[in-house]
Order: sequence, then C-alpha cells, then structure tokens
Amino acid sequence: MAANLEYQTTGVTKDNLPAIAAQLKQKMSPVQGWSPAVKDMAAWRKAGRAKAWELTWQAPDATPFDSQVISEVDRGSYVARKLIFNLTAESRVAGLLLVPKGKGPFPAAVMYHDHGSKFDIGKEKWIEPWNDEAKLASAQGWAKKFFTERFPGDELAKRGYVVFATDALGWGDRAGMTYEAQQALAANMFNMGSSLAGLMALEDTRAAEFVASLPEVNKKQVAAVGFSMGAFRAWQAAALSDAVTASVAVNWMATGEGLMVPGNNQLRGGSAWQMLHPGLLHYLDYPDVAGLAAPKPMLIYAGEKDVLFPMDSVKQAFAKMEGIWGAWKAGEKFESKVWPGGHVFEAPQQDYAYDWLDRQFGIKR
Repeated sequence: MAANLEYQTTGVTKDNLPAIAAQLKQKMSPVQGWSPAVKDMAAWRKAGRAKAWELTWQAPDATPFDSQVISEVDRGSYVARKLIFNLTAESRVAGLLLVPKGKGPFPAAVMYHDHGSKFDIGKEKWIEPWNDEAKLASAQGWAKKFFTERFPGDELAKRGYVVFATDALGWGDRAGMTYEAQQALAANMFNMGSSLAGLMALEDTRAAEFVASLPEVNKKQVAAVGFSMGAFRAWQAAALSDAVTASVAVNWMATGEGLMVPGNNQLRGGSAWQMLHPGLLHYLDYPDVAGLAAPKPMLIYAGEKDVLFPMDSVKQAFAKMEGIWGAWKAGEKFESKVWPGGHVFEAPQQDYAYDWLDRQFGIKR
C-alpha cells in the first residue's frame, strides 16, 4: 500500500509565523465586517460593538470616579492639575488635567499616549509635567523626537480645551513594564481571564467617561486624540463609547492582513499585545472596528514614510472607512490624510488636527 511520506519538518518560520500561516489567513475573513451589502447601519454598528466588547473579556464598570486634586500649577490661560481617581473598580490612578480659565463648559480631549517602548512616561508624553525633573527631561526628549518640541496637550489647552491624560498599565506612575517582560505580562493577564488589549479598551473608555463627567466639560464636545498606539486607542474608544463625540487618530491604521508582513510590529510580540484582542480578526478587521465610531467625526492620519504601516494596506483601510461613513450619509465627517513624513505628530499636523476639531465642534477663532 503506497504512503505519502512527506511530513512537516518546519513548524515555525524565521519570522515567528506558523508554517501554516497561509492556510490560517484564509480563515480570517471578518464575518461581521462591513461591506456595501450592509443596509441597516445602526444594526451593524450595534452588533459590531457588542462583539468587540465581548472579545475584550471585560465586564461593565460603573465605579464612581471620586477624583481628588493633589497638585496644581498656573500656566497663564489655563491651570494644570494632577489628580487621582478611580479608573476602574480595581485601579485608582493618577491623571493630568488641563482646564482653561474663564467660563465653561469647554470642549475637551482625552489624549491617549503611544507605546514607543518607553515606559517611564505615559501621560507626560502629551502634557508637560511639573515637580519631577527626571520626567520633565524625559518628556522634553520625547517631544523633541516626535512633536516638534511641543507638548500637544498643552497646545490644545491654549485653544480653550479641557485636556486629560492618564497612564496605561505599565507606563508613567503605573510603573513596572519592560520591553522584555511584556509577553510574560500578557500571558499572566490571560491566565487571570483578562488581556492587556481588553483592559486597555475598558480603561480608555472609562477615561473618556471621566472627562465627559467633569462640570467644566461640554459633554457634546469630547474628542479622543491619540498617536501611534494611542491612535489605535483613540479610534477604539470612539467605537466603544458614546462619551467620545469625535476622534483624531495619528498613525495607526491598516488592515490586519496588511500588517502581517515580515518585520512588522504586529508579528514581533512585545509591543503588539496591547492591540491584540484574541479572535478579533475572525469577526472585524481594524477599519471595521474604527468604523463602529461612524457617523461621529473622525480625522485619521498616516505617514507616507512610516515603515510600521505599509501604505497599500493603509489605503485599503482608509477606503473601507470612507465607505462606512458614506453608508451613513456622513462622508463629510470622515477625513483621512497621508502626510509626507514618517511616524510623527509634528506642529503642522497638530495645527491641522486642532483646526479640524474646532470645525467639528463649531468653534470659531
């Protein structure tokens, strides 16, 4: 009796992919993804949001925030405060809050920091810290590298916005993360019935709800703003929370398949864990999840020379998102923009984004 003597002798490729990656990818078609065949957009969004929340493995959390200001400095046209509050039932954390002087309520932005494999600062990447020389020096270096030596949160506060930022687990005041330890942390979260990505989704929506709860804030004008991993967090929060009414996402968007290329961060472990919801791509691709935010206004950027996000895949994702907003008959509320540079959020990009936000909120300068 003849036998096929061939068998698998390589199970894992040099790119840390399973040898059966091609076959697995063929099963990835997102069964709840948007297509022009979708006729009931509200039903699609409701089902998609429910599935996305299910895959976070998080329970609803309505813990009172119980905030307390512990430090304050005057910055001319606005006041900077450090406060502590209940981010979730389990975690009482610190945050930085910028509040304009004058009569509110004001428009607001919750700002989500990047990954960057830099863990000593988180919220301080957006907002200039005080009373901590080490964090200030680190934050100034980060601003020089990515933000044209600006603190983007402070720039937005100068325009009359309430601005808030807090740390994701492992960054800033929630210290303890190292690049090497991320995979162990991710495994331990799985062991405890949670995930890094899921916890981040819950905490980010809670942060937005906290901002919307502030008496100084106009609840109809709460933007989610993020850079790099923070961009993922911003469009995800906009998709999952009604507290967010507009979003600006800088340099994190592509199709799932398009990111599965050798050398991409999504295949390296490490810094990918905060953006990996187990099973998500069987149901919704990344532009589908972002599209759950429609028809709320969204501005999304990419960098032409950003090596982390292949441009062909970025354009495919943007095209799908344009289709989703178009299906809502809200095409004018979605804007994608490719800048000529790389993985940065420089002064002209900030100014363009903040002008765009003003227009969405009907603010005239």
